[in-house]
Amino acid sequence: MDFIKELWAFLRARRKVWLAPIIMVMVMIGAVLIAAKGSVVAPFVYTLF
Repeated sequence: MDFIKELWAFLRARRKVWLAPIIMVMVMIGAVLIAAKGSVVAPFVYTLF
């Protein structure tokens, strides 16, 4: 949790808040790929990419 707070403080200090949505989307895509690695849903997720 400290990492998220520190990242947010860095983005605010450097006026890079516009990167926050991009980072969140990348994390969500990564989570979907990790969750679908060994499941039945994997073939359907990989067709999206």
